[in-house]
Amino acid sequence: MLDVSVIEDAEAAAVSLDPTRARLLSELTAGPASATMLAARVGLPRQKVNYHLKALEKHGLVELAGERRKGNVTERLMRATAASYVISPAALPAVQPDPGRFRDQLSARWLLALAARLVRDVGALLTGADRARQGVATYALDGEVRFASAAHRAAFAEELTRGIGALIAKYHDEDAEGGRRHRVVVALHPTLKPGTLAQIEGTEEPAPR
Repeated sequence: MLDVSVIEDAEAAAVSLDPTRARLLSELTAGPASATMLAARVGLPRQKVNYHLKALEKHGLVELAGERRKGNVTERLMRATAASYVISPAALPAVQPDPGRFRDQLSARWLLALAARLVRDVGALLTGADRARQGVATYALDGEVRFASAAHRAAFAEELTRGIGALIAKYHDEDAEGGRRHRVVVALHPTLKPGTLAQIEGTEEPAPR
């Protein structure tokens, strides 16, 4: 099972977003299960669970983990192909964000467009690497900083811009034989308050004011 799988196909994205199928995917990330086992967990008829499993299997979101005999019946044990899934903007090619349309380093929407492109590009790299049975050379840095004031935040951004710009200028070699281009994305945004995502997803009641 992969840690994360990127969904690039529109039909697969639609299948994964169906509430019942998303619930089945969630159950199968915990371990293999048959349609009968899942039916008891989610409160649906086995035939309906089988229908949903076939749709998930068709789009590579679940796979056969094994079979077992139960009386005169052979049950198929299914498992999720990944522990979590990310839908790539490539699933909606006509309306995917394009950071090239505008450039505003202080725009949250431009940051979102950059993040969407990052998901799309890294997803495509992973898909190609998996087919070629190769790895992908990447690097990521994740940290958190508490600024004393907006002025400190602005100063940090200015210093970060100068530092990253100097590194890019130092190591960029337009004429290097055999060189390969790499994209550098650096982002800064406020940390979400506890419970924010749960409220957005509808899994937690809003905190009383």
